[in-house]
Amino acid sequence: MIRMKYGFIGVGNMGGAILRGLLNAGALNPEDVMVAGRNPERSAEQAQDFGVKAAVSRAALTASCDVIFVGVEPGTFPEILPEIAETFTQDKLLISMAAGITLDRIEETLGTDAKLIRIMPNTPAGVGEIMVSVSRNGNVSDAEAQSIVNLLSSIGKAGEVPEELIHAVIGVSGSSPAYTYMYIQGLAEAGEKAGMSASDARMFAAQAVLGAAKLVLSADRDLEEMIDSVCTPGGTTCEAVNFLRAHGFREIVRDGAGAAIRKSEAMSGGEKD
Repeated sequence: MIRMKYGFIGVGNMGGAILRGLLNAGALNPEDVMVAGRNPERSAEQAQDFGVKAAVSRAALTASCDVIFVGVEPGTFPEILPEIAETFTQDKLLISMAAGITLDRIEETLGTDAKLIRIMPNTPAGVGEIMVSVSRNGNVSDAEAQSIVNLLSSIGKAGEVPEELIHAVIGVSGSSPAYTYMYIQGLAEAGEKAGMSASDARMFAAQAVLGAAKLVLSADRDLEEMIDSVCTPGGTTCEAVNFLRAHGFREIVRDGAGAAIRKSEAMSGGEKD
């Protein structure tokens, strides 16, 4: 069996979280991983931190690796593509996680025969609870796409979706940890107001959200049915649920996610911010 070599360009934020998660899960062998960035000295420091190898340049990394993850900011992505293109060949697979950078735009630099995948991950990658979409161009085989889905599933959940649905993915999972933090923040503030310590209120709120999410994933049940199953008529849960419904809680969340979706669509159309 041929051992694949994996390269990571940009490991400061999301790329770093994914790399660390994959290493911690044992999904990647550190000996098969290389990192590179703008500054070779900084790359060497990052490589030491992750326990992997460092490349002297992005082009050198691309030449040495079979699968190249690119985790840089969308604004930087077009600048580094020409350097990647210097040593990129048809047998390699590039995986981009840059919002707003379409597969077509990457093909403009790497060629229409390039094997490309876009992923849209979220920040829980760092704790092994990623939710990530995988979208490929026509040069990537079923087996290659499935291998990436399997790899990323080792640090959470991954699923293949058409690229045109990536905007929906951004609204529903890519950006939604931030909305969820706001929800936890509100719960914790209520606990503090009622006399709990800040640390206890945060823990109780976060664990309740974690447990509820696991129930949703483990049960093939309608969400309205799940809501009603927790409510006892005249009880405390019903009181809160009725209040939230009266104030459009679900609609606010839905519309907030919709704003992220529209922003993603605008960014793909050429908007930078």
